[in-house]
Amino acid sequence: MSGGYMGKILKVNLSDGTIKTIPTDMEIAKKYLGGKGYAVKLLYDYLKAYEKKGIAPRDINPFGEENVLIFATGPATGVVGFPESGRYHVMALRSPLTGSIASANSGGRWGPFLKFAGFDAIVIEGKSEEPVYLEVLDGTAEIKCAKDIWGKNVFETEKILKDRVGVRSSVACIGPAGENQVLFACIMNDEHRAAGRTGVGAIMGSKKLKAIVVGGDQRPQPAKPDEFEEASKEAIEKLRSNPVTGEGLKKYGTAILVNIINNAGILPYKNWQTGVNERADEISGETLAEKYLIKNKACWGCQIGCGRVTAVKEGCFQILYSEGPEYESIWALGNSTGVMDLGAIIKANHLCDELGLDTISMGSTIACAMELREKGYIPDEVLEGLDLRFGNAAAMVEAVWRTAYKAGFGRYLALGSKRLAEIFGAPDLSMSVKGLELPAYDPRGAKGIGLTYATANRGGCHVTGYTISPEILGLPEKIDPLTIEGKAQWVKAFQDFTCVVNSTVNCLFTTFALGAEDYAKLLSAVTGWDMGAEDLMRIGERIYNLERVIMNKYGFTGKDDTLPKRLLQEPMPEGPAKGHVVELDKMKEEYYKLRGWVDGVPTPEKLKELEIEL
Repeated sequence: MSGGYMGKILKVNLSDGTIKTIPTDMEIAKKYLGGKGYAVKLLYDYLKAYEKKGIAPRDINPFGEENVLIFATGPATGVVGFPESGRYHVMALRSPLTGSIASANSGGRWGPFLKFAGFDAIVIEGKSEEPVYLEVLDGTAEIKCAKDIWGKNVFETEKILKDRVGVRSSVACIGPAGENQVLFACIMNDEHRAAGRTGVGAIMGSKKLKAIVVGGDQRPQPAKPDEFEEASKEAIEKLRSNPVTGEGLKKYGTAILVNIINNAGILPYKNWQTGVNERADEISGETLAEKYLIKNKACWGCQIGCGRVTAVKEGCFQILYSEGPEYESIWALGNSTGVMDLGAIIKANHLCDELGLDTISMGSTIACAMELREKGYIPDEVLEGLDLRFGNAAAMVEAVWRTAYKAGFGRYLALGSKRLAEIFGAPDLSMSVKGLELPAYDPRGAKGIGLTYATANRGGCHVTGYTISPEILGLPEKIDPLTIEGKAQWVKAFQDFTCVVNSTVNCLFTTFALGAEDYAKLLSAVTGWDMGAEDLMRIGERIYNLERVIMNKYGFTGKDDTLPKRLLQEPMPEGPAKGHVVELDKMKEEYYKLRGWVDGVPTPEKLKELEIEL
């Protein structure tokens, strides 16, 4: 099918075993593109249907039959020549970690292979009584028994299923963490790529769905091939000539940020007690490249190739082949826990991939436990031999597998840092927003990212609106990270544009070099629709607002658009941001005005303006 869409969505009910194909609704596609946007619209429609049946949104159990899980691609996914288009988006009605909407994104090649199988999306309803996996090959789908692979890790599962299928395919699956419903379990694909955040793997585990295998020979085509070829060449040249996408990410991967962010004084250290670590270079991208890198690796259709293939060749953390770790993983498992052994970080990251754990939430929860222990909130006997001290590399690595299997103290770590800190009487030591652990940028030294964290719909999230780009990297222009002036406008624009990218669906790294005008050219040529930059930004705003409407139905309001007390009340103790806190209230007031929200809730006038029909 031309226009970048395959024209079909697969709907699978695991409760009764039924499978049906429904047409992709092109009216929805025009308003929400695909990927995240299309999924948000479908999820809202499910909520409306439940409400008509008398099921209140707040009564939806994340692990219940009523939770819906959606795997969605966009009009860019799998289109040859659309830069960095090897991704897919996962959403669910309710996250077990946050209680809000669940949302995650992953690269590799699974997204394109779903399109090659002939579908734009897969909607999973209900839950199976026995372990199953879904096989989707060249326009056909079948639910199959997964008893023999239940309990297997991610790498074993992928190998077994790919050998069994016997054709060129890609596997998305859960590991033991998902099976055991660890609240921040992720969905893994192509071994080391993760739809990591908000516990989507735990939802998959609750449904007894071990894996989805996809593959086929169908190909999405642009509606206007000549126009698309020209737009593609322009975009790729911009990516190649950009210092971040054309040089930095190629040479050092995302871990190039370790020294950059540390030098800016915002690399959270030891559970955010400071933003400066004089030993940060020991775990930097430069050190990774010098001592552990084997080669680069790219996702499907990628010109950047930021992925790292690595090895720890000797010592107690030996691992002879792995991928990563990314910047966020190095920070969470290393800097946040005080572990300066890059070999241990690579090993822990490998275990997270093997067992199916979100590295950000995993490392942050371990760091939270370390501070809880340091301050006397967790008695040693509760730790059951796990010596959780800042800087203890062996304990950090051991904590990962204990979490996946809920072994010993791992049963507490499996709950995430918010519940962990509440259980042991110090809730303020959880560095999270709406229950989702924060990523690797201290907003006391970059105020815009603080507003992003606070207002991000899925919880503590940097990729909802990556204002680190202008605040620290100077792209598309350099702005003062320590001021709050103008940050609301930047945050809103980044959030809306990010919704466009996640609905297109392709890599957010393209936004270092490409703006809304570039995307408008590409998407107009692919879809055949005449779209300008303003049209796309309006689509992004529509998606963000409808997602917020769903959150409001769960009870989230302005009171939840906040930050941990440490960031609001404890001045940064050292570095370029010394003495600073986040002045959130002032920025949030301006942000709500720009959004057309009152106390975190979109007004009826704003929804009408955006043509959101409730």
